[in-house]
Amino acid sequence: MTIQRPMRIAPLPDEGRDEKATELLAPLQVHGRDLNIFATLVRHPRLFQRWSAFGGTLLGRGELADRHRELLVLRTAWHCRADYEWGQHVRIAGRAGLDDDAVARVIEGPDAPGWSPIETALLKAADELHGASCIGDATWDALASELNERQLIEVCMVVGQYHLVAFTLNSLGVQPEPGTAPFPG
Repeated sequence: MTIQRPMRIAPLPDEGRDEKATELLAPLQVHGRDLNIFATLVRHPRLFQRWSAFGGTLLGRGELADRHRELLVLRTAWHCRADYEWGQHVRIAGRAGLDDDAVARVIEGPDAPGWSPIETALLKAADELHGASCIGDATWDALASELNERQLIEVCMVVGQYHLVAFTLNSLGVQPEPGTAPFPG
């Protein structure tokens, strides 16, 4: 089920791009094309440049295991009803070792059978950050038993980053790319 939101700000078309926009988008192309997220957000080049560096650090150069990061992202996308992020990150999660069954269990949450203790704690952390803006003590202790300080910081930053992205893309009406997984439910 794709959530139908009106497009409020369209991706910047090729003919509307100046040299700066072209330069910012070039390294982010996927299979020779611009993703709607980037082609839309590049309309604010200064903000886009700083945000994409931050997001790129969490996505490609962070210290959390890819699988752990994607559990956080998918659970956040679920909470935010973020169809764009869900579709993109189902694909990324597959490359990080999450099969279709694990992706489906993300929707069920941390109490679904089959999660390891750290995976349960990560999903709980995403839930608690979404609901209370803070990770509770028991969840923190479970995370801290397996993750180092940098990874603990990243848990909070990943959930926060993808809330920011979800709020922005949902509000702007950025449309999912064709062929991405539809939002469940």
